[in-house]
Amino acid sequence: MKADIAIIGAGYVGVPLAKVFAEAGKSVVLVDIQGDVVDAINRGESHISDVPSEVMSQLVSEGRVRATVDYDELRDANAILIALPTPLSAQREPDLSIVKAAASEIALRLVKGQVVVLESTTYPGTTRECVQPILERSGLKAGKDFHLAFSPERVDPGRADWTTKNTPKLIGGLTPQCTDRAAALYGEVVETVVRLSSPEAAEMTKLLENIFRAVNIALVNELAQLCERMDIDVWEVVDAAETKPFGFMSFKPGPGLGGHCIPIDPFYLTWKAREYDFYTEFIELAGKVNANMPYFCRSLVSQALNHGAQKSVKGSRILVLGVSYKADIDDVRESPAEKVIRLLHNAGADVDYHDPHVAEFDGLHSVDYAPEDYDCVVIVTAHTAIDYEGLVDRAKLVVDFRNATGSTGSQSDKVWKL
Repeated sequence: MKADIAIIGAGYVGVPLAKVFAEAGKSVVLVDIQGDVVDAINRGESHISDVPSEVMSQLVSEGRVRATVDYDELRDANAILIALPTPLSAQREPDLSIVKAAASEIALRLVKGQVVVLESTTYPGTTRECVQPILERSGLKAGKDFHLAFSPERVDPGRADWTTKNTPKLIGGLTPQCTDRAAALYGEVVETVVRLSSPEAAEMTKLLENIFRAVNIALVNELAQLCERMDIDVWEVVDAAETKPFGFMSFKPGPGLGGHCIPIDPFYLTWKAREYDFYTEFIELAGKVNANMPYFCRSLVSQALNHGAQKSVKGSRILVLGVSYKADIDDVRESPAEKVIRLLHNAGADVDYHDPHVAEFDGLHSVDYAPEDYDCVVIVTAHTAIDYEGLVDRAKLVVDFRNATGSTGSQSDKVWKL
């Protein structure tokens, strides 16, 4: 069966994309190199929480979605969407190897008239300077024989109010006709399409969105460290500032950045900016502040044990609550919990974790919820399934990085807050 849309990458971006196209009446094939993922999708099983298995099962049974490891199926699609990871290298530089490999596979099968759209977050210039030359190895010319555009993913895992369908879709084509073709494609399945003048404008817009969050989170994280020294409750301060009806947007402190975008994407621009003899100092400073938060949080755990239990970290039994990067999801990409746990281990603690959404994490397994069995409970991610008032009663000592214990925690001498 031929598919209208081929999506390369059956992950947190690709699967929701497949759903929204399929529900609009398109036939979709997901192309992925992971055979187990492909087999599961074809059984109607979804590994992405935003697309429940019951939804995937119906789409598969109706023939609207299927998956394959065979890139040859790209030849029959009207459009090819690239939704692949763009991680950082060990040297904190952009690693486009996954996208480049996919573009090379597309080039071997590119057909005249197809629309190719890159959705992976990256630095300005990637679509034109990197993807276009690879695709043109096919002998076809972008903007003439096929259409090329950049349309950044705006997925926020676990969010129900803003989804792939109703979040405005940015489109920046290589040429005006490329933009028109890509906008027409997405316009059939999403509620709002926003046209931009170029792929570079769309690439930069996506980075601005993520940098905005990274910088503001760093600001409030820095204030949290100062407030700790000044014996001021930073959560009270943030809540109070939020009462201002204009000129303020609330950001919360935490143990560090997590997720597929915020900890990584700003450094794509930092790297690219050096090509222009420009140094993105706000981004670099925000990165330093946010990267330091797990270390600051480890120190807070040490203080709490020393003063609240007359114990050192070494030899203490510590339960970490929540290891996903945000509440009520199973996504652990770039989760600050990994570093917090490692730092506590390195300090000599015996560390377990409990997370109702994550059964295995970094070589550990989620344990039964028994806070009373530990010297200290550390709240890294505040899942709503946990009774935090009950936790304060049951636990010997709590270190709360998310203000999950609220006013109950503020009134208890057993609770230490970020």
